[in-house]
Amino acid sequence: MKLNFRTLGEGEPLIIMHGVFGSSDNWQTLGKVFAEKFKVYLVDLRNHGNSPHSDEFDYDVMVKDVVELMDDEGLTKAHILGHSMGGKVAMHLATQHPDNVDKLIVVDIAPKYYPPHHQQIFEGFHSVDLENLENRKDADEQMAKVISNFGVRQFILKNLDRKKDGSFGWKLNVNAIERAVENVGEGLEGDVSFDGTTLFIAGSKSDYITDEDHDLIREHFPKALIASVKDAGHWVHAEKPNELGKMVMEFLCYS
Repeated sequence: MKLNFRTLGEGEPLIIMHGVFGSSDNWQTLGKVFAEKFKVYLVDLRNHGNSPHSDEFDYDVMVKDVVELMDDEGLTKAHILGHSMGGKVAMHLATQHPDNVDKLIVVDIAPKYYPPHHQQIFEGFHSVDLENLENRKDADEQMAKVISNFGVRQFILKNLDRKKDGSFGWKLNVNAIERAVENVGEGLEGDVSFDGTTLFIAGSKSDYITDEDHDLIREHFPKALIASVKDAGHWVHAEKPNELGKMVMEFLCYS
């Protein structure tokens, strides 16, 4: 699948992959920071952003998509950064194609299984009456009936797209993601590993990476450094962009 992406800057390639329900736009601000030293690829994973839709949605096909992008761009090797689901794609990519990965950065996700926990998000999507929607304010009011958190609603509503005929639709493939949501939680299986330079970054207020996960991380990524961004939740890049940006740049430039 030919993924939608944009590039920023020049230098060694750095591919950035967003989490579930996200898009390349989520990383645009930090992408500009990284572009001071690197050629940054901001990628929309399949079924997200402006990339094509497909009923196939698991880590194997998402890895193939990224490898295809690298082949198309003539990239034999790249630094890889992924957040949440994108971090899982990054882990699978590194263990399946280690020669294609230079330095690996995984943000707030561990190589373990996570049970489905996005039901409220899907309810938010389904709560919006797209056929009769007049504006984004109406969409937010409809979604507020099932999701009280304003920030979460705004994150979801970034996926709302107004078409040329004035009608509304979702950029992402909600139904395919919902059907395959169990796949999103899958961890690394067996004794697969990546022996390259690796950094795992947790949000200190997030429970996605716990102290108990450190041994598992190092089983699969023996050279992994594990760091934490103070006072950050799961969306580290949105909550603490300056701190995360500094941590990533120091790792890429000096480790």
